[in-house]
Amino acid sequence: MERKKNFFAGPSVLPVEVLEQMRDQMVEYNNQGISMVEASHRGGLFEDMYDECVALFKELLNVPEEYELYFLGGGATLQFAMIPMNFLRPNTVADYIKSGTWANKAAEDAELFGKVNYYYDGTANKFSSLPKASEVHPSANSSYLYLCSNETIGGIEWQDFPDTGDVPLIGDMSSDILSRPVPVEKFSMIYGGVQKNLGPAGATFIIMKKSLLEKQNPKLPAYMDYSKHSKEKGLYNTPPVFSIWGVKLVLDWIKKNGGAVGMQKRATEKSAILYDLIDSSSFFRSPVDPAYRSKMNIVFRLPNEDLEKQFVTEATKQGMLGLKGHRSVGGLRASVYNALPKEDVLYLAQFMKEFERKNG
Repeated sequence: MERKKNFFAGPSVLPVEVLEQMRDQMVEYNNQGISMVEASHRGGLFEDMYDECVALFKELLNVPEEYELYFLGGGATLQFAMIPMNFLRPNTVADYIKSGTWANKAAEDAELFGKVNYYYDGTANKFSSLPKASEVHPSANSSYLYLCSNETIGGIEWQDFPDTGDVPLIGDMSSDILSRPVPVEKFSMIYGGVQKNLGPAGATFIIMKKSLLEKQNPKLPAYMDYSKHSKEKGLYNTPPVFSIWGVKLVLDWIKKNGGAVGMQKRATEKSAILYDLIDSSSFFRSPVDPAYRSKMNIVFRLPNEDLEKQFVTEATKQGMLGLKGHRSVGGLRASVYNALPKEDVLYLAQFMKEFERKNG
């Protein structure tokens, strides 16, 4: 089979090595006479794999001892409501960085549970830039400050993070987790869907400083209560077994390929191929502030929408998928997550040069 070149923003490309491992062990996991995807989450087979997965995740991200890590269902979107339900306390505000679609959706949910203060609103610049991390300071009566580390639709990414002092910093890292080292100690909570850099869709990782639970609101529904999940290490109810197994295999692959530092090198090299081409061209353009360009999602435009449609059509014929920009903003987007081979990015770059030669 000749594999397509997968530039979708998510669910996204997985390492072929991982897909082959899942294929080979789908019916029988490690000669145990049973598949992992039919193993009970209360049985040793799954729990052993789960513990290994959590330990490896902590190792690769250098998670300090005072943090816990587990997985939940519901996607990152469930966290938009869970976070304010748990931590937006009465008579306080929650500070949100309004940086694009995903941070904005989280803020809209938070407004259902209390007062939201928009510390920064990128509407005026069409969500093409971010505030300087050193200049971000939470409100005096803030329960927490929330940001999205990488906006997949707008193609902007925090290059460093604010120091919020005693106010908890909470970050959605769905689309750039383990594409680089992260100063976990700056955050009280990091979470994200796994379907971009870590595995098959279905699971959401939670990394939480244990002391954050001391600031919880009382009387929460069982599944929406982080304390209950914490006590059961994420196994309060049946977890997304298949997705977590996939994450474990991807984490093995990341470790084998240099860990977070190795992934950062890959991301820098792959994104530079496309940004250098765009910046040297009068045909392609990037709408994103160069200081905050994402290394995961490269968004770009052509002189008109007809050319953009033609670009997507011709690219698809050449085996490149997912290059159409999000429907809310249009344009073009190439997602170059960890598992996407550098060769695929070079193939796209060559196609872009040829398309410009014919149509520029």
